[in-house]
Amino acid sequence: MKYITFTVPCYNSENYLERCVDSLLPGGEEVEIILVDDGSTDRTGAMIDAYEANYPGIVRAVHKENGGHGSGVNMGLDLATGVYFKVVDSDDWLDGETYRKLLRTIRKHVDFTTEKPLPDLYITNYVYNHLDEGKIHRRIFYNLFPEEKLCTWEDMGRVFPTQSIIMHALTYRTGLLRDCGVRLPEHTFFVDNILAFEPLPYAEHLYYMNVDLYQYYIGRADQSVNEKMLIKRLDQYVRVVYHIMDHTDLDEVKQKHPKLEKYLVSFLTLMVGTVSTHYVMEDTPEAIRQRNEFWEGIRRRNPELYRHIAHSTVGRATHLSTRAGNKILLAGYRLAKKYYKFQ
Repeated sequence: MKYITFTVPCYNSENYLERCVDSLLPGGEEVEIILVDDGSTDRTGAMIDAYEANYPGIVRAVHKENGGHGSGVNMGLDLATGVYFKVVDSDDWLDGETYRKLLRTIRKHVDFTTEKPLPDLYITNYVYNHLDEGKIHRRIFYNLFPEEKLCTWEDMGRVFPTQSIIMHALTYRTGLLRDCGVRLPEHTFFVDNILAFEPLPYAEHLYYMNVDLYQYYIGRADQSVNEKMLIKRLDQYVRVVYHIMDHTDLDEVKQKHPKLEKYLVSFLTLMVGTVSTHYVMEDTPEAIRQRNEFWEGIRRRNPELYRHIAHSTVGRATHLSTRAGNKILLAGYRLAKKYYKFQ
């Protein structure tokens, strides 16, 4: 049995792919590692073929035309045979000891659970790993969920602003992802936010492990979270925000899981704030026009959500249009980036 399917979308990943895949191999025959070459032009394709040849039954190499990160995730989900599904970006890796603990826990639940339902979602900590600087910054959730107990969204505690439960913290039951029909847009960056948002209302049973599983590498100049690259691709970030709003009925979520709805609104508010802040960084009349158009797009889609975001602390700060207000916004952003090390 394959307890976990790991999908690794790869594009020109030859310089760091080995670190990623080697961190997944200790799962042995109990895991499936799907390496999706997204039209690479370097040695990535040959490397994943070599892994498949050396680890038959564990590694599967898939080659496809370039479609972006989301298309690689979609392909992995289509092919997955594991009970659970996790995306690992090709420049990231898993902590070995924590990985083994997660696998033992999943095995125990799958093989020995009789009366209790299986967790729909495992939540683990992740680490912003500034490997080149020798610094790490952990993102932990022990105040949000009981540790190593089956729970629901109703058990969720107070969420602090730094506690975004991003894709790297999530290991979904594969059947849940298929049942909810999540599909990530192609040729679009930042789609990991969709995977960390859209399926959550379908997860009825959660299991939190207070362990630092995912090592999120920060430092590459071409990363999507890099400030310059984010500004360059703001239109795609906007596309992701609109996709999330168009595919999630927050009123319905509020009726069923009010605490989750509150968290999702907070998550979306931070995304909106990120877009607005980076439009201000461009410091051009066209960028300010696009920012105003972005906010209008939110208002048209959901007037109530627009009012909530606009009147939040983040909304008031990022919706300012004065030069003085913009300076205050950027100063606050720089301070937050320096303290929380998310870029």
